[in-house]
This record gives sequence, C-alpha cells and structure tokens, in this order.
Amino acid sequence: MINKSVPFNFEKQYELLKDPENAAIYLEGCLADGNMELFREALKNVAKAQGGMTALANETGLARESLYRSLSKTGKPQMETVTKALSAMGLRLSIVPENTHV
Repeated sequence: MINKSVPFNFEKQYELLKDPENAAIYLEGCLADGNMELFREALKNVAKAQGGMTALANETGLARESLYRSLSKTGKPQMETVTKALSAMGLRLSIVPENTHV
C-alpha cells in the first residue's frame, strides 16, 4: 500500500499504481489534501504506471498533447478529462461527506 505521508517515489512505487485499488487510495489521498497540483501530478503518475500518456490517449479518445497539457503543473483539466482518464484507469470519482467517521 502507498503511504501518502511519505513523498512518492515513482521508480520505487510505480508497480503499486498498476493496481486500481492502490491507485485509488493514492489518488484519494492526494485529492483529499485539496492541492490540485498534487492531484494532477498523482494522476500523471498513475497514467505513467498504467501504460503512459499514449495508452491513456488511446483509451480516452483525447489527444496525447492535450493530456500532457491538462496534467502539467499549470494545467487545469476539465471534469470531463479527469473522468475519462479515471475511467480508462478503471476508476471513477465518488462524492462522500467530508466529516465521515470511519
């Protein structure tokens, strides 16, 4: 499992991101922090682990260059881009109450 409190090291942890369950935990942790730059970087890491931007572009029908731009540090991906990317990775967005007690 990926520990979100430790900086992500792609070379050491990319195998974990091939698994949708691990990818979901990683992305959820990054998204929960509210830092969209971190989430975009995490989404890019998962895409890279699962075959790269070319494979993601083929799966989503989006242009590879557009994906690179959307997931860059200055990118502002549209919701449709995020949901298509997640779907291609075997994931989906889910909305939950912020103050849930586990």
